[in-house]
Amino acid sequence: MAGGGVAALGVHTERAAQYKGRMTLAVAMTCLVAAVAGAIFGYDIGISGGVTSMDPFLEKFFPAVFHRKNSGSKNNYCKYDNQGLAAFTSSLYLAGLVASLAASPVTRNYGRKASIVCGGVSFLVGATLNVAAVNLAMLILGRIMLGVGIGFGNQAVPLYLSEMAPAHLRGGLNMMFQLATTLGIFSANLINYGTQNIKPWGWRLSLGLAAAPALLMTLGGLLLPETPNSLIERGRAAEGRRVLERIRGTADVDAEMTDMVEASELANTIEHPFRNILERRNRPQLVMAVCMPAFQILTGINSILFYAPVLFQSMGFGGNASLYSSVLTGAVLFSSTLISIGTVDRLGRRKLLISGGIQMVVCQVIVAVILGVKFGADKQLSRSYSIVVVVVICLFVLAFGWSWGPLGWTVPSEIFPLETRSAGQSITVAVNLLFTFAVAQAFLSLLCAFKFGIFLFFAGWITVMTVFVYVFLPETKGVPIEEMVLLWRKHWFWKKVMPDMPLEDGWGAAAEANAAPANKNHK
Repeated sequence: MAGGGVAALGVHTERAAQYKGRMTLAVAMTCLVAAVAGAIFGYDIGISGGVTSMDPFLEKFFPAVFHRKNSGSKNNYCKYDNQGLAAFTSSLYLAGLVASLAASPVTRNYGRKASIVCGGVSFLVGATLNVAAVNLAMLILGRIMLGVGIGFGNQAVPLYLSEMAPAHLRGGLNMMFQLATTLGIFSANLINYGTQNIKPWGWRLSLGLAAAPALLMTLGGLLLPETPNSLIERGRAAEGRRVLERIRGTADVDAEMTDMVEASELANTIEHPFRNILERRNRPQLVMAVCMPAFQILTGINSILFYAPVLFQSMGFGGNASLYSSVLTGAVLFSSTLISIGTVDRLGRRKLLISGGIQMVVCQVIVAVILGVKFGADKQLSRSYSIVVVVVICLFVLAFGWSWGPLGWTVPSEIFPLETRSAGQSITVAVNLLFTFAVAQAFLSLLCAFKFGIFLFFAGWITVMTVFVYVFLPETKGVPIEEMVLLWRKHWFWKKVMPDMPLEDGWGAAAEANAAPANKNHK
């Protein structure tokens, strides 16, 4: 249905000041269990890099890479340049891309819980296939099933966390997903560090342990309450109110309930969310749903996380040293996410994204200069320069962990109106996985072709995304999720893009009164 026909529906009035509620045990437990999905996502990112540097794994599935690695016949940048090996890593993300689009109608029509359970079951199947793999086809099939799990989990969990959290704590609680992701990466690096010495089946243990968080995710999805937003959208308003009162710790939820009911009235008039999301009134959210996840991957972080052991070995680190270095970067990523959780609802999204972007650009340029001057196809880094490279990469990971890492998921998950929320999150996840797939598949070849220039390539993109945030992203800190649509009409640029729509209850006058300070803050 066209936007003009539903102008009288939806949220028209700012009621954020009337919202009641606090952080409750129910919210803490649901967010903790739901965020396990992030741990599996992180585990699958971190585990592949370590496994692909293990000789028994390479010898069994990629003998050409194994012989090239140990023969010394190739230059340092090109040791691991193999499309089959890249496909082992990237197939997961291509499958996730397709699954995330399929997950949207499931999430909308059957609830967030249904998609979480589907994701957990797919993770279990994928982990089982990988641990039992006897040939490359079985190995890739397992990765594809893990990708299906990622598609469903990443589509539903950020929405679940955003809808369960109180508005004033939404940023920090939503980052539980990213915190769990970083914990999964760190755990994967530690496990790889231990299993590399278990020959010849250590790699099977690394891949198979993904089943543990997958089981927790499945059980959690069965036991968790559904979000009140989803219940109200599906016509179960009374049940939705009971859940809302329980998770807010108070019976005084009339203002928030009214916002949810108004949002659901509009949502239920939309028959084709993907078509509706293309309308002008949804243009700002659509741009953010595409640009934020694309930029998150174009920071180059996944190149480091996927291939950290491979990358460090290419720089001349020994096998043990390379895995140890990747464990260190995983620990830094985890700790920096804690910084973001503690500051995002106080400092806001924009300050973290811009400061993180500046630090990442500086770090990428420093690494490129060191590798360009002191490292080449046939020479190794000295010990002192190797230490400098690891320190600078850790500073890069630190900046990513408090900025684009968590906020690349948080911002898109909180900006969509209810009627397009599941479709918008599907687009976010699909774009993220598309770029993740492209980078994962191309990185080893790009490293071989660009050499140290690969870091300058990513530095250029980080510069672009930092400017993008400064110019186009309004501050979403403290704005209730069902009132987010009103924010874009205050922004100096997006209010020119969005069509005029009648607003009731005097909100239009209030918006005009606040326009000057809002525009100043959002420039």
